[in-house]
Amino acid sequence: MPKQNKQNAMNKTNQAAQAQNTATEFASETNVAEVRRQNQQSAQKSAQQAGQATE
Repeated sequence: MPKQNKQNAMNKTNQAAQAQNTATEFASETNVAEVRRQNQQSAQKSAQQAGQATE
């Protein structure tokens, strides 16, 4: 019985680690998307300002 309990504990630990990795990956992807969005907004503002300066 102790061997089975140890195996169950290891399985739960592995599952928790996988869940943490998944959450971290999702957060990273979300951050990348947010940075891209901000960069696009910044580029658009710069283009607008450059266009206004030449008018």
